[in-house]
Amino acid sequence: MGEETSRSERHRARMERKKAVVDAAIARATTRRGLLLVLTGNGKGKSSSAFGMVARALGHGMRVAVFQFIKGKTDTGEQVFFKTHAAIQWESCGEGFTWETQDRDKDIAAARAGWDKALQALRDPSVSLVVLDEMTYLFQYGYLSLEEVLPVIAARPEGQHVVITGRGAQDALIAAADTVSEIGDIKHAFRAGVVAQPGIDL
Repeated sequence: MGEETSRSERHRARMERKKAVVDAAIARATTRRGLLLVLTGNGKGKSSSAFGMVARALGHGMRVAVFQFIKGKTDTGEQVFFKTHAAIQWESCGEGFTWETQDRDKDIAAARAGWDKALQALRDPSVSLVVLDEMTYLFQYGYLSLEEVLPVIAARPEGQHVVITGRGAQDALIAAADTVSEIGDIKHAFRAGVVAQPGIDL
């Protein structure tokens, strides 16, 4: 009993110290503005994380715009679910994965048409969250340039948040972002021959 009591007291003391540190950090965070978030890395879950923020924003009564680049027009579970919400604009801005289309000119045209649509949302102060899904690939493949995109994001309405997803985020994009998360790849069922699963991958 004495040992367990001592353990509980040590735990309480550690948590008191931790709470003081956390509370001080919260007190220092007084700025409120729109953020640029980048979700990158080779692991699964970048788009899923972005769509989690979509759900949060809608839950707070915000307007949201989602632009899915590269991916084709096949409905994913998120698209089917969120498109029924009155406060969301969901645009499929690709013709499919590049290894499927095998048509660079067509892919560039689709990317630029999608970017033209995204420009409207990035200039609209009534849109609180803009998701640019798989956008890093447009920079990698030369469909769009960071020099063209970053100034637009920097000039967006003050309170608007932007999320960019995709592997291989460029250094300039990472430098411009407020929050960057790299999702690692440790193990994936697909490499064991497991087909993509509705509700998990689609």
